[in-house]
Amino acid sequence: MTAQIDDSILTHRLAQGTGEILKGVRNVGVLRGRSLGDAGDELAQSWISRVLEQHRPEDGVLSEEAADNPDRLTKDRVWIIDPLDGTREFATGRQDWAVHIALVENGVPTHAAVGLPDLGVVFHSSDARAVTGPYSKVIAISHNRPPKVAMQCAEQLGFETKALGSAGAKAMHVLLGDYDAYIHAGGQYEWDSAAPVGVCKAAGLHCSRLDGSELIYNKKDTYLPDILICRPELAEEILAMCAAFYAENGTY
Repeated sequence: MTAQIDDSILTHRLAQGTGEILKGVRNVGVLRGRSLGDAGDELAQSWISRVLEQHRPEDGVLSEEAADNPDRLTKDRVWIIDPLDGTREFATGRQDWAVHIALVENGVPTHAAVGLPDLGVVFHSSDARAVTGPYSKVIAISHNRPPKVAMQCAEQLGFETKALGSAGAKAMHVLLGDYDAYIHAGGQYEWDSAAPVGVCKAAGLHCSRLDGSELIYNKKDTYLPDILICRPELAEEILAMCAAFYAENGTY
């Protein structure tokens, strides 16, 4: 571990630098569609890998864009990253894509950063603060897999739902107060939520599975099918709705 850059600063710089690389790849304008998304994924992953090899050679790494190394399971410190969360959104010129960087220690994110490069901002666990005030009465859901349980929760609460791309973008908009909750079911992996959860928990938001259990990272099976991120005062009510939905339907 290098003395020059501590974990907090390194997490932030990784998210910031990755965002700049991705914007540079896209803004040149010579690639489109899938080729653009693939190039962004590859270049961002390569740069992150080199930084971690230089500054944190003893730590484990789990990334969507790299082969899984089972040695990470023996490590207390593991970097869980998604260099480009929302590849389709990135490649089609949308703004709802993100960069996810999280340092997980003994299963828990201790330092995390989520970059929203098109908005020019990096949210970091060291200084994140959730916006309070009146409810927006909106629940964020997935474009690709809008869960039925979220629709029912919104109806019972008298809220609306709004679909966005990246999990990081949805979570950060809850932090900003644009939405009151983010409900997902139907499939995700650890790199989809480790950084958003690290930032949102540090900001004072509720983060859990839909059954209320804790989100634990760096498991052998990296599949994490569901998640709730919400204002803490709504957590008990939403979790009760999710439990009732599951009892009736056997699924979320």
